[in-house]
Formats: sequence, C-alpha cells, structure tokens
Amino acid sequence: MAATKDLSDESPSSNETLQDSRTRPMDGEKSINDEEKANEDASPQPVGFFNKRLSTVRLQVFGLWARTTLILSVFILTVLSFYWAVLYHVEQNTSSLTVFVVDFDARVDPFTSTTPLVGPMITQTTEMMLAGPEPHLGYETIQPSTFNNDPFAVRQAVYDWKAYAAIIIMPNATAMLQQAIDQVNVTYDPLGACQVVYVQARDETSYYNYILPQLDALETQITSKFGQMWTGMLLQNTSIPRESLQRVPQALSPAIGFSQFNLRPFRPAVATPAVTIGLIYLIILSFFSFAFYLPIHMKFLSPEGHPPMKFPSFIAWRWSATIAAYFFLSLSYSLISLAFQIPFANPSAPTTEVANNPEPYGKGTFVVYWMINYVGMIALGLACENVAMVIGQPWTAMWLIFWVITNVSTSFYSLDLAPKFYYWGYAWPLHNIVEASRSTLFQMHSRIGLNFGILFVWCAINTVLFPLCCYVQRWKMQKEQKKEQ
Repeated sequence: MAATKDLSDESPSSNETLQDSRTRPMDGEKSINDEEKANEDASPQPVGFFNKRLSTVRLQVFGLWARTTLILSVFILTVLSFYWAVLYHVEQNTSSLTVFVVDFDARVDPFTSTTPLVGPMITQTTEMMLAGPEPHLGYETIQPSTFNNDPFAVRQAVYDWKAYAAIIIMPNATAMLQQAIDQVNVTYDPLGACQVVYVQARDETSYYNYILPQLDALETQITSKFGQMWTGMLLQNTSIPRESLQRVPQALSPAIGFSQFNLRPFRPAVATPAVTIGLIYLIILSFFSFAFYLPIHMKFLSPEGHPPMKFPSFIAWRWSATIAAYFFLSLSYSLISLAFQIPFANPSAPTTEVANNPEPYGKGTFVVYWMINYVGMIALGLACENVAMVIGQPWTAMWLIFWVITNVSTSFYSLDLAPKFYYWGYAWPLHNIVEASRSTLFQMHSRIGLNFGILFVWCAINTVLFPLCCYVQRWKMQKEQKKEQ
C-alpha cells in the first residue's frame, strides 16, 4: 500500500514534466528558428522604384546610365562618320578617275595624208566637258607619241592602273569612214573607229556607278554630234551618188562608234564576297577567336592538380597557338570560295587582251589566295587580341565596330573618290587584303609584294606588343582579385 501511495504521489509531477517537454521546444529547434528569423532580418523585402531607401542607388544608376549613353552617342557620331564621310565628296572627286583620250587618227602611217575628222571631234568634246560645271571624269588628252604610237600600249597603261579607262581613236578612223563612202564598202563597221578600254575587276562598284554611265553618255553625245556634222557634209557634196549612200547606210548613221574592251571582267558573281563583304567575317572571326581560346589558354595558369606555367612560357604558347589557329581558320574561310567554284586553275592571259578569270599562278593560285587570307587574319586578329587584353569588356565591342568600319570604308570603296583624309587607308590591313585578292583572282596589275609587306608590318608590330598586352591583362586580373578579397 505504501508503495502504491508513493507512485500515486509522484505521478502528477511526472505528468507535468512530460507535458512541459511536449510544449517546450528542443534546443536544436530553437537554434533553427532563430537562424531563420535572422535570415529574414538580413534579406530586406523588395520595394518599389520610388522607395526612399533606393534614393542613393537611384542617383548612382542615373549617373552611370547618362555617362554610358553619352559615351555611346559620341562613339556613334565619331566612328560611324568614317563610313558616311568616305562617300561625301564623290561627285566633286569624280575627276580623280583618270580617263586617257589618245587620238591616233591620221597620225600613223599610212593614214597621215588623211585630214582627220573623228579624232579632233572627240578631243574637243572631252575638253569642253572639263570646262563645264557638271561633275565629270578626269579626261586627259595624251599624245600618241607617249605610247610610241601604239594603241596596245594604251591598253597596257590602263591595265597598269595608270588610268581607270582610255578612249582610243584608231589611226584609220577617218580614212576608213571616207573609204566606205568613196568605195561603197558595205562591210564597214562604225565600231572600228574608236575603242574604250577599262578593267572592271579593279573596282566594279566605281565602274558601275560612276565611270561607265558617264562614258556611255559621252559616246552617245559624240556619235550624235559627229553624225550631224558628217551627214551635213555628205549632203552638201553633190558628187556622191545617192545610190552609193543607200548601200552603206551605216557610214551615214551612226558613222562612228565605240568598241568596249573590258580587259578583266568581274565574274563570276560569287566572287563578290571573296573581295568585299565576305572579308568582314574574316575580321569578326579574328576578333571572336579571342573569347573562344582564352579560357583554354588560362588552364595553364590555374593550379588544378598541376603547377602553373611560367608567364613568359604562357605568352609564347598563346602567341604560337593563336597563329596556328589562324592557319586553319583561314583555310576554312578560303575553302568556301573554292567550294562555290570561283576559278583557281585557269591559264594566264596577255595583259592587253580580254580574259575571264585568268590566274597568274596557275594551279598554285588557291595557295596564294589562302596565304593572303592567312597573313591578313594574323594582321587583323593580333590587333584584336592586343586591344581586347588592354581595354577588356564591354569596350571590346566598340573596338570591333571601329575596326570593321575603318577597314571597310577604306577597302570596299575607291580611295581616289574619297577625301584625302582617307589616304591612311592604303596602309590598313583590309585594303591590302582586297587588293592582293583581286590581283590573284583576276590576274590584274599586281602589287602583291607591297600588299604582303604592309601586312607583315602589321603582324610584326602586334607581335612586339603582344607580350606587353599579356602583362597588362594579368595586372588587371590580379587587381580585380584583390578587390574581391
């Protein structure tokens, strides 16, 4: 009984203890709740844009936004102006597109006894155009003796880029016309009187837009003017039987004409990307290879299970790997032109004859074309590598725009039509890539030695700067790491 009483006496206190243990949180649960409450206090709730607690950061964001917008606006006005301005004075500079006017009419044996009519009419017309107020080509009247009285020497001068075109009045122009009337030569061809010689592949855009339209207008003006004069002379000459005139109507109208000799036509059309727009992607590929390859190179400096590489060795590796990458990337780029059947194995042709896609290096032309793109990619790409290491993000995007615009504006448009300010473009990489590519694909007048020389200078300068830029990049990265610590 006593034992039973004792248990009954203790049971209330035991129940209270059990109840307290159920209602009172455990020590572990209390610490978790306290931590969650502390986290809630440490993470402020989102607020609206105009909340007063955002006033400081709002002013900071406004300032940064305004500064960035100002920088981009100034950049747009400055850099994009390079592209617009290259065509700003085209009409005023059309006269810089030289056209030789060479009058052989009755100046070469056996036609010297003939009184020339065709030659003087044409030279007078071109000289009158020079004196007029309208934009005109740069007509230059050249004496035949300058070319040893050889019309083919004039063609050679045009091929050698001494002029954009030439108007050649043939030695027998007047003699053949008079003979057609006197001897009733029904085979007389008016187009044999004059020739217009040009090299379209030199700059097809300038020929299409400025040179050929003006030459066509000049030909129309001359044939019309000469036809009126010549017909009036014949009608006044009553000794010429009308039946004879009826048998050679082409000797009355148009009487004379112009045969056009395009020594190097720009064809096929698929060659356009190879010497113009496609080269923009060569710049872009050179630029973006930096972002693709840099994380790979940096593994040498990250001690993850291996010691880091010495920095001079790292620089040597990066430069060598970049040059090797350009070797294969430029090959891939060049193979596109081969895949789309741009001719690379045609035989060469005489410089004074019309020829479609003659190749100066025979079957080795593709290799030369590839090397142009390879060296050009090094010249373009190493500059991008150096600038990207120095200025970093996001400014590298602005560099790419600058690099593309300055190269395109001085390469895809004739610098003879641009303001003289743009003459620095002759030393820019893409200008020399375009010029070397055209001379290779169309067997034009070649300055490939000069072109490669300029590109190699770019390669050498950027190679010298490459280690310095690598050290600048490392210094900037170390500085950022210290800030994070």
